[in-house]
Amino acid sequence: MTAPKPRPGARLRTLLRGCLIEQRAALVLAALALCGVVLADVLAPWPLKIIFDHLLLAKPLPEALSLLQPLLDRGVWPALLACAGAIAAIALAAGGLSYLQLYTSARIGHRITWRLRSELFAHLQRLSLAHHRTQRTGEQLTKVAGDTNLLRDMFSEGALTLGRHGVTLLAMLAVMFWLNWQLAAVVALTLPPLLGVIYALNRRVKATVREQRKHEGRMASRLNEVLSSIALVQAFGRQQFEEDRFRREIEANYDSGMKSTRTTGAIVKTIAVVSAVGTALTVLLGAREVLAGRLSPGELLVFITYVTSLYKPVRDLGRLSAKFSRASVSARRVADILDLEPDIEDAPDALELVRPAGEIVFEDVSFGYDPARPVINRLNLRIAAGERVALVGSSGAGKSTLVNLLLRLYDPTAGRILIDGIDIRRYTRASLRREFGIVLQDNLLFAVSVRENIAYGRPDAPIEAIEAAARAARAHEFIVDLPEGYDTELGERAAALSGGQRQRLCLARALVKEPAILVMDEPTASVDAVSARLIHESVARVHQGRTLIVIAHDYSDMAVYDRVLVLKDGCLVEQGSHETLLRSRGAYLALVERRVN
Repeated sequence: MTAPKPRPGARLRTLLRGCLIEQRAALVLAALALCGVVLADVLAPWPLKIIFDHLLLAKPLPEALSLLQPLLDRGVWPALLACAGAIAAIALAAGGLSYLQLYTSARIGHRITWRLRSELFAHLQRLSLAHHRTQRTGEQLTKVAGDTNLLRDMFSEGALTLGRHGVTLLAMLAVMFWLNWQLAAVVALTLPPLLGVIYALNRRVKATVREQRKHEGRMASRLNEVLSSIALVQAFGRQQFEEDRFRREIEANYDSGMKSTRTTGAIVKTIAVVSAVGTALTVLLGAREVLAGRLSPGELLVFITYVTSLYKPVRDLGRLSAKFSRASVSARRVADILDLEPDIEDAPDALELVRPAGEIVFEDVSFGYDPARPVINRLNLRIAAGERVALVGSSGAGKSTLVNLLLRLYDPTAGRILIDGIDIRRYTRASLRREFGIVLQDNLLFAVSVRENIAYGRPDAPIEAIEAAARAARAHEFIVDLPEGYDTELGERAAALSGGQRQRLCLARALVKEPAILVMDEPTASVDAVSARLIHESVARVHQGRTLIVIAHDYSDMAVYDRVLVLKDGCLVEQGSHETLLRSRGAYLALVERRVN
């Protein structure tokens, strides 16, 4: 029985819940600071009430404030100084507690962002190549960097600020109803329509933000695509064309951003108008209550202060609603990634592949990137342990796909692949890939030192093993001539090295793992004749009983392989030695003649 599929967003909710539990001590501290700030906001106008009503107008203290009578008994000036000190003390306490809340909530937000980005990056790496083939790199970058930033703002600023304003609103309304319920009711009646307007406009903000984030992802993808291919763009003189395309993306993003800004501005403007009307009504009706003797001047001052302060949280809530709209869109985009299930996972009882002999068997293997268009079709093949084979065929014949299937970057749609008689799906992916040394056609290197590039597949490799692999790959000679030898930092894509040098470093990276199976995908396709000869010599020297699979395009050295496998439309159409296949005058000879001509 299969496990039920998680609900959309369940992984993100679980992750956030775990982060908040980890940060519970900081959350408690932030909440206490929040309560202190709210208390300071509520107490702030009361020293002014005492000054107006009980010092300037000499009214007796009500029973609720009778504890302050000893203060008034000392005289007007001591009481004035005490009230002034209370105003300063409340302001200082509010400032200190606000700083504590801001710092603590920011720390919580940054910690959550750290966890989110770590989980997102790890999850993206676990997803199969089938996912990455269909996704734009810039869009993925925007989700990992930009969307998590918006979520951080929500947690570091939005959530606790929302809590603070909500509690402040309730506390002030409670005190206002205690002072004069009729006047408080007038103020309270302005809040429901105001919150209704905010809600309605907020939905419009969310729609425009979703569109804006989509355009930002496309901009990042376009930028990444052009900058990674800048040599091609300049060589073809297409700078203006790319500028025009990028400008169209910018303009679309600008339009979306302005829609969001106009809607956010409408929220703020609505709140400002209602705030002004509410304050005017409070002054007008409050003055009438004072003249009728039902309200003291000091209480009216408290009321007006509260009304002014009351609409400030509402204004901030309006701004926060726009931020929450952006954050909710970002949360949905992040959740969409986390909800994706990896296509390829280890079996619960997966085995460790340890030092295999290297026999490889394909049994009725079929596969297609698109199920309706198979790339490999019922392929049967056995490669003996230690055998050297070359895979040849025209472009699209399925050569590189066979390598992807061997590494379990994809799983066959039918049939199975065996290594030493066991289906590779029974092995853990980590142990399976550990036993392969891979040299790709695209000689990809990282912007780190030469030493780190060679040791990429075996990070704990000692320098002796690194140098031995470099010597075997005929790379040691040019490495020692670099400014800092093995510690030389390579630039992005190692552009300062020649194609042949990069490819020999890639060969050294494969050899340092001491793999049981060495796979090379057209290793000499993009190098000069001298580099190609050095690479062939290196491979011949280091074979030493390893199973060797080479995707080849150069037919001049096919005689060095034990067997040549000819693929056509995903099927094995011929196999045998170089001389045997030439004599058979079949598909292999046609490939050779086409290459020569």
